[in-house]
Amino acid sequence: MTKRDYYEVLGVNRNASKDEIRKAYRKMAMQYHPDRNPDDQTAEAKFKEAAEAYEVLSNDEKKAKYDRFGHEGVRSGFGSQGFTDINDIFSHFSDIFGGGSIFDDFFGGQRTRKRRTGGTPGSDLKVNLKLTLEEIAEGVSKKIKLKKLVKCDLCKGTGAEGGTSTKTCPVCHGSGEVRTVSRSVFGQFVNIQPCNNCNGEGIVVDNPCKKCRGDGRIQEEVTVTINVPAGVYQNSYMTMRGEGNAGRRDGPSGDLIIVFEEIPHEYFVRNNDDIIYDLFISYPDAVLGSEVEVPTLKGKVKLKIDSGTQPGKLLRMRDKGIKHLNESGHGDQLVKVNIEVPKKISNKEKELLKNLAEMPSFKNFGNKDEKNFFKRFGF
Repeated sequence: MTKRDYYEVLGVNRNASKDEIRKAYRKMAMQYHPDRNPDDQTAEAKFKEAAEAYEVLSNDEKKAKYDRFGHEGVRSGFGSQGFTDINDIFSHFSDIFGGGSIFDDFFGGQRTRKRRTGGTPGSDLKVNLKLTLEEIAEGVSKKIKLKKLVKCDLCKGTGAEGGTSTKTCPVCHGSGEVRTVSRSVFGQFVNIQPCNNCNGEGIVVDNPCKKCRGDGRIQEEVTVTINVPAGVYQNSYMTMRGEGNAGRRDGPSGDLIIVFEEIPHEYFVRNNDDIIYDLFISYPDAVLGSEVEVPTLKGKVKLKIDSGTQPGKLLRMRDKGIKHLNESGHGDQLVKVNIEVPKKISNKEKELLKNLAEMPSFKNFGNKDEKNFFKRFGF
């Protein structure tokens, strides 16, 4: 039977690096591995074919002969005969199927694990912080109280009674894990579970601290200062590293996550970093012009209303809005002009308005006749 080109088998070009060849073989071996394709003769054949190709192309000398002479150049080698037994593959690639290989992550090869130094990381805490628009506009420093786990002051977080110390767990030897290894013709399999003797921490305490009962932490109410930057918005958040619950037995502390909430304002509606204020003025003020007092985030100020101001007009007050988040400058305050129409008027006022309606400036108001004028203003 004619053998396929080894590069074609692995799906790589002739200039492929060793790492690319290794990755290609890893992908194919994973796809056609007998454990994943039980009783599938086609998959087993492809698995053997890939192993044969990798056996040649991963070896510099054999690869050079194959590149020059093709299959004839490696006929005397192991790969030239082909793999007839799955066990041949496992034994031949002992570095791959026996540990420290590309199959370790998938088929349980042993790996050298970093020894744990003890301690379980603490959990994160989340708090909601309500802010007024004035506080958001310029930023604010807030102090809050919360209950959290802190390092035990008696044992300094170790969990061990004063004068004693922790030691490496004799069961997992400090790794925090226990591995059960089983082997078959298809390779070795490893079941990894947290060590029950040390709860996955890699250390044990012979004499637990009486105050924290060996946990290394106790619950207390603490005061935390939160420096809120200007320009935060509803449901935005900031993270304070290491301000969460302390870790068990001197493990690293979690984080404190602060979620911001905007308190609805009495006067203003926020639009990004601008704020909008609805101003109500009388019809005469709109016609004649006026100077009115309006609120801002920093107090009341005078605002000029030009004569002939139309309802719905937006007057812009520069830099009276919210300070930009992490940038210089402020948003603006937009004042929307609304004409307030009285619902009830006296007979004298009505007569005056009728007379006014006959004046040239009002008779053709808005290209409407007198009837429509009074209808517009509810008379």
